[in-house]
Amino acid sequence: MKDQAVRVLLLLLLTAGVAGYERTVDLRAIDEAVVLGQSRDESVRARFHRPYRLQVARPPIDTVDVVTPFRRVELAVEERARIGDRLFRQRDALDALAAHGDTIELFVEATFHPQNTFIGVPAYQVTLAVPGAAVRIEPRAERHVPRFGPRVLTGPMALPYPLTPSLPSGSDPLSGGTVIASFDGPRLDARGAYDVVIEESGKELARVRLDLAGMR
Repeated sequence: MKDQAVRVLLLLLLTAGVAGYERTVDLRAIDEAVVLGQSRDESVRARFHRPYRLQVARPPIDTVDVVTPFRRVELAVEERARIGDRLFRQRDALDALAAHGDTIELFVEATFHPQNTFIGVPAYQVTLAVPGAAVRIEPRAERHVPRFGPRVLTGPMALPYPLTPSLPSGSDPLSGGTVIASFDGPRLDARGAYDVVIEESGKELARVRLDLAGMR
């Protein structure tokens, strides 16, 4: 009965009216993120993560993962629980938030052709476009993280954060990479919709809609 009650609570948290992503994560929200991250019900956690993973499937771009401040706490809790540490405190959450400030991070996952000749992740640029307007929002910062050999994590529970760069073994080819674009949260409409645009040298490679109104 206790496990069922916890599951009901989690479902209520997930289905509660979302008024847009939370720029400021208060202590109540931290407690909710801890409950979600420590849940042993994988289906509940998968349901939470689903809106944050944007499917692109336009080679070489696979997906775009959105990490809001609330999801950043949940991911930190989940990562800690995965190694058996379930003593995540509010202080730990505040430290995780302080490390990134009020940014929203986009993790753009790419897979390259097996016969590629890249020596590093190409200089892909990630911007946010306002639909119906000639407005582009540039990221505060952008990182390009290479991946050598096969992708280790696959499926709906392959989480984007924290990201540990892979290192070449000497024989592993550059198989893909992740572009991490950090945007200033206060510049974005908490209930707004944007097009995530991925370009290379001014040529558009992919575009996918991001709806912040359905996220926390």
